[in-house]
Amino acid sequence: MARNVLVTGASGGIGHAIAARFAADGDTVVITGRDADRLAVAAATIGAHGIVCDATDPVHVSALTASLGDRMGAALDVLVNNAGGNTDFVSPTDDENGNDASLERLAASWRANLDANLLSAVLTTEAVVGRIAPGGSVISIGTIGAERSGGSYGAAKAALASWNVCLSADIGRRGITANVISAGYIEGTNFFRDRLTAQRRETLISATHDKRPGNPDDIAQTAYFLASPGARHITGQTIHVNGGAFTTR
Repeated sequence: MARNVLVTGASGGIGHAIAARFAADGDTVVITGRDADRLAVAAATIGAHGIVCDATDPVHVSALTASLGDRMGAALDVLVNNAGGNTDFVSPTDDENGNDASLERLAASWRANLDANLLSAVLTTEAVVGRIAPGGSVISIGTIGAERSGGSYGAAKAALASWNVCLSADIGRRGITANVISAGYIEGTNFFRDRLTAQRRETLISATHDKRPGNPDDIAQTAYFLASPGARHITGQTIHVNGGAFTTR
């Protein structure tokens, strides 16, 4: 039976790959993004519906909720909180002239990452969770940076994983699962915004056990599994998909 799926931040990269995987299964998929033109192209390529939305803005998220009924009716089966990314690749301790940055700038850079990577998921989930049917899934995209020196971005994603545990406990009684996919280095995205050097790339790949970079489909297939009948007793978890670069026991 076809499902109703919402994937935030899916104009490209991991989010688009996840949306494409569900669409390929015949599911009705809605994707969001902030750039209307880019979103329209992304939606058309996989047969999804696109809704412009900044997931950090409560007004936008409220409007998204109202629009979902027009696209997929009352029920939602899968929510994928993918919107986010590192909002500050400039060191918060230095400005362009090498001077100490102000505390105001430091606060702004941390708030930006918390908004993009934590608040976006919290707002979207809160807005639509009442529509998620029993047997549904909430999947949020985290990062290996939450386990290593990831700065404000890693801290925001670590908070995302902590929030997910509370979410799982809240919605589990309705038969809805909630999990985080913690992604390692994934090629084919704009995450590093052209700032990744060849040496850094090699270091990231060398840290894996399988000696290859991840790709968006690695995360998409994991998301698809977590929303499948075979994963109904997996909830409240952080699933690490990183080729062994970070391992758990």
